[in-house]
Amino acid sequence: MVKKVYLDYAATTYVSSEVLNEMMPCFNALYGNPSSIHSYGRDAAAIVDRARDRVAAAINAKNSNEIYFTSGGSEANNMALKGLAHAYASKGKHIITSKIEHQSVLEACESLKNEGFEITYLPVDKNGLVSIAELMHAIRKDTILISIMAVNNEVGTIQNIKTIAKTAHENGIIFHTDAVQALGAVRLDVQDMEIDAMSLSAHKIYGPKGCGALYLKNGLRIEPLISGGNQERGRRGGTHDTPAIAGFGKAAEIAVRDLSANQQKLRIIRQYFIDKVKENIDYIHINGDPHQKINGTVSISFEMVEGESLLMLLDLDGIAVSTSSACTSNALQPSHVLKAMGLDDEIAQGTVRFSFGKSTSKADIDYVVERLVAAVKKLRAISPITKAGRR
Repeated sequence: MVKKVYLDYAATTYVSSEVLNEMMPCFNALYGNPSSIHSYGRDAAAIVDRARDRVAAAINAKNSNEIYFTSGGSEANNMALKGLAHAYASKGKHIITSKIEHQSVLEACESLKNEGFEITYLPVDKNGLVSIAELMHAIRKDTILISIMAVNNEVGTIQNIKTIAKTAHENGIIFHTDAVQALGAVRLDVQDMEIDAMSLSAHKIYGPKGCGALYLKNGLRIEPLISGGNQERGRRGGTHDTPAIAGFGKAAEIAVRDLSANQQKLRIIRQYFIDKVKENIDYIHINGDPHQKINGTVSISFEMVEGESLLMLLDLDGIAVSTSSACTSNALQPSHVLKAMGLDDEIAQGTVRFSFGKSTSKADIDYVVERLVAAVKKLRAISPITKAGRR
């Protein structure tokens, strides 16, 4: 029987039992619409309010009314980019982001570009870090918004967010960060880090899919992305998904509560995996910053191997991994993140992302490495690059 091992936690996590227990009453016993004024609605509204308090506490927001629930991180990114750009267009139409952002940021920027906004895409170094000098050089008098992700979803590199935010504010610019991969992986403090807007998602932290949030510092203007109701204080129309929101609140609370313990375990698992791979497979490159990186993600480029083929062979052995972000998994082009980091097409196409969770064991890693060694050997044996004598 094939052993099943899930190493794609950066794509999504399972819903934890604590979170599921928090959600269950909202499906039948407490099913009112939070916008209704009767007792059923008030009970549901209390659940939403409690979740809002929990998410706010998880990122140290000053007030819970700075949290706006969305359908996920992609909507939160679109809400931030488009909503802030439209609200402050009279001050300028220049936006700065990076070349390695999530597609929801990059495509939102392209949409704004079609409306007449100008977008500067900052390069990154070989480790995936944005240069502060490059950022300062890109700032103009008409720059109204800077959006740089906190943690890259493909290689796990952690950006110098506090310094970037300070640079933005020194120039009177609003700063947004996509922190979808950061919550639960690093400590987030929007006040200390001077963040104006932050995107979050529940399903990366053992919460439900289809629920996210945008933190928006009080005092900032924003145009709604979704109209049609007065929910979320008029900034996001649509009936609240009370079960998912309740789950998100609980997941955020747990993510902060268990942060140190989880990260200590992931640090050990990650190093164990890297050591095992290095011992058994030659011609590999580990992507991302060697030090400024989260513990749960490892991106490895295998020379003389096609990443999709490797993924499929591992899948046949019951192992779930990915070649890039789940949101771009159907794309045939090399990862835009790896390309921006300077990897050539051949190496980028041979890249696999392994991401670990709190259920990952050393026994899982042993099995994965065993099957990985066999799969790489098989693919290299039929690789035209190998036959050409590269090795």
